[in-house]
Amino acid sequence: MLRVDAQTGARWHGGTAEVWPGSPAPLGAHWDGTGTNFALWSAGASGVDLCLFDADGTEHRQQLQETTHQVWHGRLPGVGPGQRYGYRVHGPHDPASGARYNPAKLLLDPYTRAVDGELVLDDALFGHDRHDPNLADPRDSAPFVPRGVVIHDSFPWDGDTRLDTPWSDTVVYEVHVKGATMLHPDVPPTLRGTYAGLAHPAFVEHLVSLGVTAVELLPVHHFVSEPHLLRRGLTNHWGYNTLGYFAPHAAYSSAGSAGGQVTEFKAMVKALHAAGIEVILDVVYNHTAEGDHTGPTLSFKGIDNAGYYRLGGFGAGDDRSRYTDYTGCGNTLDVRRPAVLGLLMDSLRYWVTEMHVDGFRFDLASALARSMHDVDRLSAFFDVVHQDPVVSTVKLIAEPWDVGEGGYQVGNFPPPWTEWNGKYRDTVRDVWSGARVGVRDLAYRLTGSSDLYRSDGRRPFASVNFITAHDGFTMADLVTYEQKRNEANGEDNRDGESHNRNWNCGVEGPTDDPAVTELRARQVRNHLATLLLSTGVPMLTAGDELGRTQGGNNNAYCQDNEVSWIDWGAIDADLWSFVAHAVGLRRRSPVLRQEAFFEGAEVAGTGGTRDLAWFSPSGEQLTSSDWFDTGLQTVGMYLDGRGIRHRDQRGRPVVDDSWLIWLHAGADAVDVVLPGDPWGDGYELVLATEYPTGQPPRPTALPPGPAQLPGRSVWALRVLRHPQPEAHAD
Repeated sequence: MLRVDAQTGARWHGGTAEVWPGSPAPLGAHWDGTGTNFALWSAGASGVDLCLFDADGTEHRQQLQETTHQVWHGRLPGVGPGQRYGYRVHGPHDPASGARYNPAKLLLDPYTRAVDGELVLDDALFGHDRHDPNLADPRDSAPFVPRGVVIHDSFPWDGDTRLDTPWSDTVVYEVHVKGATMLHPDVPPTLRGTYAGLAHPAFVEHLVSLGVTAVELLPVHHFVSEPHLLRRGLTNHWGYNTLGYFAPHAAYSSAGSAGGQVTEFKAMVKALHAAGIEVILDVVYNHTAEGDHTGPTLSFKGIDNAGYYRLGGFGAGDDRSRYTDYTGCGNTLDVRRPAVLGLLMDSLRYWVTEMHVDGFRFDLASALARSMHDVDRLSAFFDVVHQDPVVSTVKLIAEPWDVGEGGYQVGNFPPPWTEWNGKYRDTVRDVWSGARVGVRDLAYRLTGSSDLYRSDGRRPFASVNFITAHDGFTMADLVTYEQKRNEANGEDNRDGESHNRNWNCGVEGPTDDPAVTELRARQVRNHLATLLLSTGVPMLTAGDELGRTQGGNNNAYCQDNEVSWIDWGAIDADLWSFVAHAVGLRRRSPVLRQEAFFEGAEVAGTGGTRDLAWFSPSGEQLTSSDWFDTGLQTVGMYLDGRGIRHRDQRGRPVVDDSWLIWLHAGADAVDVVLPGDPWGDGYELVLATEYPTGQPPRPTALPPGPAQLPGRSVWALRVLRHPQPEAHAD
């Protein structure tokens, strides 16, 4: 007797689906117009059951009888888009040998394109007996875990392609999909916190008017919350707990159907591209949501635990029940294995080719580059990425550290990688917090960190400069708190970084003291001015331009509430204007976003100026002893726009205005000397952090000679030059 499921269209004969041999490639569930091919890699399984679910949750199991090169596969005619499915994998349950098979656990397909259903905390999630971990837990986990969904999406891209904005023109905006619009009054309530909300004109216009060229989205691969958070009534907000590397996170979709999340994500990308904004994904290929040996069995752990993860023990008889953890999250994916490396690359290619994203930021990227134990510039991960004709062409950003020994690798990733420059963050924070560190390291950071990136042929844009990120204090909190306030996370304030290189301006927490309030506002502007006037790629953290606070919480990963969401009803309009002004200066001035490192060499035909020069308050160039003076808190950076060493697309030399930028971290005002001929005939004060919007109330032209910098301030002065007399023939 033939019946057809009303929701999925699947055909059943006597309660059993038709299963044809199908194909081992591609992995995942793929509909061909008349049926769906299912393929799952598992090297150690003794059997695999494909589980299809009716609309009412009724489960139908079919054993996949075909295996090719460790891939279990079968084709089901009549099964099409909308079908919910999962797997049960048979094999030994012997944790000591690394095997954790348990067919009582429904497993999510690692290659599923969409996910339906939420993770519900229950003891049935765990593949092992809680009292004796050597025994398998017999309870069925299906009622408590999400399912994969067969999809078919014919999205009308209408010619949309990657934008390929040059790195030197890029301004990155790190943002959380949900947190960006949950409180936005101009985004319809049904769209807030979703992909559609992020693509809404009200939010896109904010990005455009700010001058942002790329959004870096916190994880959007489907993720779940850790059991320890669920037990405390919390959830994972940031999303660094991935379960599905091909599926957009379902909770960020306003669509009613699981397949709709894919369409909605694509529509978001298309809308951002139309506004000239690239989409970069923060991706978490270093670990998964299954945690350590006490964690749940949701996918990889039950499909092939020893095949997917780095396990302890190497010799015969060694205990392999524990995980090698370079991530601090309980496990580390074993990218040395071809099947795992293939998963990673298939996922990256999918998001580029099918979802049209423009690049990736790799969380804890050092963990991906470990061959045996050490981080290896010649690892298979680098080789495959560099040779891939798709992935090698997009923006690649490394978070160049993990939590393992030797994992801090800032400056050590090979071309064409760019890196989150943690040394930039630390140096700038030190300077503005009043640490007596001098200006030597600051000079490197302001000019693209040539000490880190030049030796292997990379350029200044290899440095993604940032001062704050999702992880840590917001910019407002950086100048308001010296002590973290993480009690709401439920870990007795033990979590989060305790050494933040920051200063609260003399009072801990909120205050009504106008002098402290004004100083904090200036310090925020000092940090942001430094960031946006530095060579390299600036990254802004969403909300910093509006004065967003988390109330001192510097580890708000589990705060899916007003603590983390941008409060659009309490924005600092002057600060927004300041950031937009500084971004505009950067966009209009090629010398502020150099494509090549400065040389400090004399610029021909200028009478003796240099492409880069450093001045002390006396108006003289810094001496050798000045560079090692840890008490020096004032420095002038001169950038000659006539000395830019790159050409436009037609091969013409680029020429720009010249700039003198003063940074003064001292508490008191300081007298400086603006250098005269040949450096400049005068100076126009274009940005000054003592003003709330950064713009002087009236045009300010200053002659060479004495000037006074206010305490704790940044000035950006455009160099003025008198017109040169025309030469006359005799």
